[in-house]
Amino acid sequence: MPSATRLYTVDDVRALPDDGSRYETIAGELFVTPAPGRSHQAVIGELYLVLAQYVKQHGLGRVWLAPFDVVFGRMTLVEPDLFFVGASRAAIVTEREVTAAPDLAVEVISPSTGRTDRGRKRALYQDQGVTEYWVVDPRLRRIEVWRPGAMAAEVVSDALRWQPEAAVPSLHLDVAELFRESEKA
Repeated sequence: MPSATRLYTVDDVRALPDDGSRYETIAGELFVTPAPGRSHQAVIGELYLVLAQYVKQHGLGRVWLAPFDVVFGRMTLVEPDLFFVGASRAAIVTEREVTAAPDLAVEVISPSTGRTDRGRKRALYQDQGVTEYWVVDPRLRRIEVWRPGAMAAEVVSDALRWQPEAAVPSLHLDVAELFRESEKA
């Protein structure tokens, strides 16, 4: 008889050692990824600078960087590389975690995370109602934009338009420039 697979709770994940790896659980399944490398961090840093400036300029809410837990119930804890929560929903951000779907979640993929980011995490974010989920692929120099209910991503390699509120002008992100700037790091 096969042995039962261990299911991990949010509390189990939080009790794991602080060893530089990222520990996440989706529906009890444990995901362990190594600490991100230089190019990953450079892309996230550039993206954070652009998004945070836009969000602050228009008073839209707050952009957050990992590590910061996003918790969907007792068995699911993820740490998007970067995420945005609009000002009208600021109450979902507590001192320790985000307690509901962020408005935007972003993952920069690497060879060790691509399958999970495009599969389990994408499905989770869509199911939980994340308004937009961006899968940033530095190797292919593109961003895949997923929305709830979408069967396929919008793949952007030139200019990405993001408008979290209709009353403010949209952000136009030059995707090629994002990758050029991150390579300077």
